[in-house]
Amino acid sequence: MTDRELIDFLAIAEKMKCNTRHSWTSTNRKESVAEHSWRLSLMALLLEKEIEGVDFQKIIKMCIIHDLGEAVTGDIPSFLKTKEDSKIEEKAIMELIQTLPEPQKTDILALFEEMEQRQTMEAKIYKALDRLEAVIQHNEAPISSWLPLEYDLQQTYGWEEAQVHERLKTLRQTAKEDTLKKIKKEKISEQ
Repeated sequence: MTDRELIDFLAIAEKMKCNTRHSWTSTNRKESVAEHSWRLSLMALLLEKEIEGVDFQKIIKMCIIHDLGEAVTGDIPSFLKTKEDSKIEEKAIMELIQTLPEPQKTDILALFEEMEQRQTMEAKIYKALDRLEAVIQHNEAPISSWLPLEYDLQQTYGWEEAQVHERLKTLRQTAKEDTLKKIKKEKISEQ
């Protein structure tokens, strides 16, 4: 990869720092796409020794690149995303990857295909972590930033994906307990 190819690709990826997500941080500001990807990668790194028999280097790579398309399209919350939105994001990802030289292009395309098919344990774990990070972030955000539908969504989002491994099941259950405590605390403060 030449210096120019690297810098040009990074210039597009930099928009992940600029584009915000539906989520809010604990300091009551919108979270960037890049911040979500960073913490998702950190989650994978921290769980590496607790989930055996999978390639965590691959999972971390998936976490790093999973929202690259949002550098171009911006974020659309999962509960609003349509099939058409997904197609547009996938097209943006493919166009972005096509700008890369070999072997980076082939390597990243293979990761995206694996993530999309979600047949391998690595792809399943990445997706579970992606959903879990969003739930944890919402629990950390001020409840005033939640939409009404999120009171229920926070209790179910990512539940199915977390069933892939016992460690992720327990983490998802803990996150649900945190959600319920947050909701209860809000109800008490309203009285």
